[in-house]
Amino acid sequence: MQQEISEIKEEIGSLEGLKKDLEDLKVLEDANLAKELDEKIKKQEFKTFLSEKYDKGNAILEIFSGAGGQDSQDWATMLLRMYERYCASKGFKTVILHQQFGQAGGPEGRIGLKSATMEIAGNYAYGFLKKEAGVHRLVRISPFNAQKLRQTSFALVNILPEIGQDSEVEIRPEDLRVDTFKASGPGGQYVNKTESAIRITHIPTGIVVASQTERLQGRNKENAMKILRAKLSQIQAENRADKIKELKGEAVSASWGNQIRSYVLHPYKMVKDLRTLYETSDPEAVLNGELDKFIEAELKLSNND
Repeated sequence: MQQEISEIKEEIGSLEGLKKDLEDLKVLEDANLAKELDEKIKKQEFKTFLSEKYDKGNAILEIFSGAGGQDSQDWATMLLRMYERYCASKGFKTVILHQQFGQAGGPEGRIGLKSATMEIAGNYAYGFLKKEAGVHRLVRISPFNAQKLRQTSFALVNILPEIGQDSEVEIRPEDLRVDTFKASGPGGQYVNKTESAIRITHIPTGIVVASQTERLQGRNKENAMKILRAKLSQIQAENRADKIKELKGEAVSASWGNQIRSYVLHPYKMVKDLRTLYETSDPEAVLNGELDKFIEAELKLSNND
């Protein structure tokens, strides 16, 4: 309740700030002020696209490398860095909850990710990122191939809303198996002496979640439970959506086959979203976190459906 009050106060403050800027513009007739005010109004209008249940809250981002060994693991690492930079640009705070590393390879001995889980905290974090879920495809000259051949790599991105303990999701203690293990870094380095990492299996669904980045076992368990609540909530939402689609007679596509965006670095440079058809010839900027245009197009499209 306190958080909701704080959010409402922030919204009122933003609107009052816009009103004051508008009054100043009428008096000053300043072109720079007019441009700045226009940008502020656009940002405020954009929030009208973010009105679903969890849009204002935090998010949990998961990345899984696809088939393709080191190339796909390296691509998963690139995607994680892209989202970290995007979040930094939006003022969101990020915390890596769990990472599973691959093997070192290539001329630089690069170590990629088999999977990663990151918590993203900030106003509208879930709302902005929710449409990033799906398969991301990369085409480039492989840094792991001695013949310098072109390689296509895939990674799956999943975005979950962070669900509070007071949510409708029921988790019974007897349905959980909790295992502890020693956390380690890339290539098995930096193995902790204590078993502070936590792995939780939800027996009825078979969902397995883990957290290893906190030093204290209790904190890792809290983080793992956050992920589990989010995944169970997602399953409930998907089951409801499937029932609606069944009634409508619509086919349900497999999530892994849901390719949403292509990033091409060779033989030409382009990033193209396959849903909105928005594209840019500057993949370096996108991989550095410049995702605003893609996300804006995604949200506008979903609100027009």
